[in-house]
Amino acid sequence: MINEEICPTEPWQVRETRLETELLAQMESVFALANGYLGLRGNLDEGEPHEISGTYLNSFYEERPLPYPEGGYGYPEQGQTVVNVTDGKIIRLMVDDEQFTVERGVLHSHERVLDLRAGVLRRDVDWESPAGRRVRIRSRRLVSFTQRAVAAVCYEVEATDHPVRITVQSGLAANEEQVKVSDDPRVAAALKDPLLAVEQDKEQHGAVLLHRARTSGLLMAAGVDHVIETPGAYEEETDVRPDWARTTVVTELPPGGRLRIIKFMGYGWSTSRSTEALRDQVAADLNGARYAGWDGLVAAQRAYLDDFWDAADVEIEGDPALQQAVRFGLFHVLQAGARAEGRPIPGKGLTGPGYDGHAFWDTEGYVLPLLMYTAPRAAADALRWRHSILPHARDRARTLGLSGAAYPWRTIAGGECSAYWPAGTAALHLNAVVARAVDRYRRITGTELDFGVEILVETARLWVSHGHHDADGVWHIDGVTGPDEYSAVADDNVFTNLMAARNLRAAAEACARNPELAERLGVGADEPDVWRACAKAVHVPYDERLGVHPQSEGFTRYAPWHFSDEKHGEPLMKHAPYFQLYRRQVCKQADLVLAMHWCGEHFTPEQKARNVDYYERITVRDSSLSACTQAVMCAEVGHLELAREYAWEAAMVDLRDLHGNTRDGLHIASLAGAWSAIVEGFGGLREDENLLHLAPRLPSSISRLRFNLRHSGFRLLIEADHENTTVTLRDGPEGRLRVLLYGEETEVSAAEPVTRPVIPVEPLLPPPQQAPGYAPGQDSVN
Repeated sequence: MINEEICPTEPWQVRETRLETELLAQMESVFALANGYLGLRGNLDEGEPHEISGTYLNSFYEERPLPYPEGGYGYPEQGQTVVNVTDGKIIRLMVDDEQFTVERGVLHSHERVLDLRAGVLRRDVDWESPAGRRVRIRSRRLVSFTQRAVAAVCYEVEATDHPVRITVQSGLAANEEQVKVSDDPRVAAALKDPLLAVEQDKEQHGAVLLHRARTSGLLMAAGVDHVIETPGAYEEETDVRPDWARTTVVTELPPGGRLRIIKFMGYGWSTSRSTEALRDQVAADLNGARYAGWDGLVAAQRAYLDDFWDAADVEIEGDPALQQAVRFGLFHVLQAGARAEGRPIPGKGLTGPGYDGHAFWDTEGYVLPLLMYTAPRAAADALRWRHSILPHARDRARTLGLSGAAYPWRTIAGGECSAYWPAGTAALHLNAVVARAVDRYRRITGTELDFGVEILVETARLWVSHGHHDADGVWHIDGVTGPDEYSAVADDNVFTNLMAARNLRAAAEACARNPELAERLGVGADEPDVWRACAKAVHVPYDERLGVHPQSEGFTRYAPWHFSDEKHGEPLMKHAPYFQLYRRQVCKQADLVLAMHWCGEHFTPEQKARNVDYYERITVRDSSLSACTQAVMCAEVGHLELAREYAWEAAMVDLRDLHGNTRDGLHIASLAGAWSAIVEGFGGLREDENLLHLAPRLPSSISRLRFNLRHSGFRLLIEADHENTTVTLRDGPEGRLRVLLYGEETEVSAAEPVTRPVIPVEPLLPPPQQAPGYAPGQDSVN
């Protein structure tokens, strides 16, 4: 497990104090660099040892068949898996006749630092070869936010106490051998030699390799260029083969002498462009990088991140571990989506092969709200991708016998890739989550996305075709799976019903705001009235005897799950059959509690308190998506100390590898959820059609909270301690912004910040107990 000794708590960086080979895979994910288009795992420069070598291009995938022991109509036939593309990170070093590796010689020191403000991964090594020759190695790596297709490495070798012959081999390598890391279904399918060589070009200081994915047919190109700086003479040579290219530099260094190599990497892929066009694009990318130079790329990276942090930073006084973790999460969420630009944001971002590189509802549910408040352009681009796959969603709906559009549970290019329909196709709530994201974007930014109206209309049509009215006129949605994957194919899941009703109302309102667009989309005169009627009549189950909401109809009459005295070392699904899970009261993740978080207006304060108390006792958090929502709702009902423990768990999921699978890539939605736990939980942030809601209340460990937001063109700063809250408009359009602060409507202007005393919430019930072994937070982690 990653611990404080290996990665100490520091506010603006993640530092690995020494190399622990048993943690290589986890740190490869933690130190991953990406920009939403291109991603590099944090592999060592020399390429070995490694656990999972990874270089990823967003949406570049290979196809594979989805086998079924027993087939069925409507089962997806083709899966999609992210490809580890041509690796340009490799820089191997020879000191005299000894190849540098951390596994031989003497490693006097080894430190890596991910700088969250600079967007650069630093590595400093002091190594002595078996022959006694000592060198210092410094590498600096970045994936550019401002030049989307470019990554770069600054690599320096310094001789210390003896003259040495230095040989550096800078490589490009396709079809790297990939090991099968697990039988866990959450881990990617292994692909062997997925790239077919198409063309190779040798350049003056590098090379370009073009490959085509064996089955999907997608075309990609990767190129490298080098700038070499050393005081003495050197030799340079480049060799090229179908699956690799290597630029070799040889020089002699006296004690204190340095060799510096700047390596620029350029990447591109296409479904339709010619090899010539793609080759020329990569050559142009490399020329642009060389023109900027290493220092120019670093400066542009810092300026980009300065602008991001200025509108996104969260400052937490009194809780340094949470402070570091929240900034780490914000940084990686930005890396996942900043330059995706019409492509999906996968569940692991571009940090690893987990989940086959697929995108899920996690993106719209957890990641995009953060981006809407901090980097709205990236959020709009992600929604634009959803619109681009609408034809696939329409086809899927027709296959299912439904109208409108049914988005895939998991996908890269738009087709459904889930081979397990009870927790995939049946989880129709994802369509309402996508619709919610479209509507929230308008509320938060003040801008209506034209293509978003079409998403709202088509998902509304889906719900009308799936739901039905009973003899009493009550509208039901049957046979669906909610967020809790330990309950499947249930009737009237509360989360699904409330989210579908919101989807229907949002579609009707969007058509009223955009009548000409609605007409072009073929919205009938009576369609919006039908949508409103279904939403108004939606059934929300309630157990009068227990005074709680069953997460679906009849859930509270199921037999209880019998918890052992200690938590098993793995998720329940790894050692208990779904046959048992589906018929017991046990929740993999927040479901009814998520309904209260996202549809809170449908629950009274007493209902929220009683529901939190009930579901805390049966929720095992086998999904990383649960802790953040439990943090928000525990904070809302007054259990602030418990909320802090859940916030810690959401934020630390990867920095402490709490789920034991950080090796496969970071949990991007949980990292976004940590922001939600702080800003929506302790900051009380909500929004409705007309107002931004704020009601900060802090746990005892946090003495002061400051967070920044973008809303309706304004930049806001919210500052809270245990006594007062101040809301400041930093800049934006002329005028004032209306906010609801502790339930009181007020207006804020740049000249007139608003300060109010904190109004505490007295909990209606004592802090709830969790199932044995499932208490959250730092003390529960072994």
